[in-house]
Amino acid sequence: MPTYDFRCLNCRRSFDVYLSYQEYGEKKIVCPYCESEQVTRKIGRIRVARSEDSHLENLADPSNLDGLEDDPRALGRMMRKMSSEVGEEMGPEFDEVVGRLEAGQSPEEIEKHIPDLGGEGGEGSPGGMMEDDF
Repeated sequence: MPTYDFRCLNCRRSFDVYLSYQEYGEKKIVCPYCESEQVTRKIGRIRVARSEDSHLENLADPSNLDGLEDDPRALGRMMRKMSSEVGEEMGPEFDEVVGRLEAGQSPEEIEKHIPDLGGEGGEGSPGGMMEDDF
C-alpha cells in the first residue's frame, strides 16, 4: 500500500498514512497526535528520469563555464553539479578539492596545500589536472 504524508493544521505535526488506492480520497484522515480532522496532504519531492544523453547535454552547456576562471566558489558549485549529473561517487579527494573551492580557495592555493593530490597524477598537478582544467 502507498504511504501518504500529511500535516496536522491543528498541532502542526507531520505523519504518514498507509492507504490503498481505493481508500485514497474516501477514508477520513485524522491526526494520530491530537485527533484533529484538520489535516492537509504534503506533496513530496518528485524525480524526473532523464536519459544519459540529456545529462551529457546539460554538462556541455557553455553557460555553465561563465565566470569560473575568477570565482572558485562558482567553480566548486559547477564541479559538484557535474558530479551529480554523472551520478558516480568521485571519492574523498574530489570532495576535498570541491569543498576547498566552495570555501573560496583558489586552485593554486589548493595545489600548494595538497601537492600530491591524486597520487599518480601528472607533474605537480592535482590528479594530473592542469590549472586550466579547473
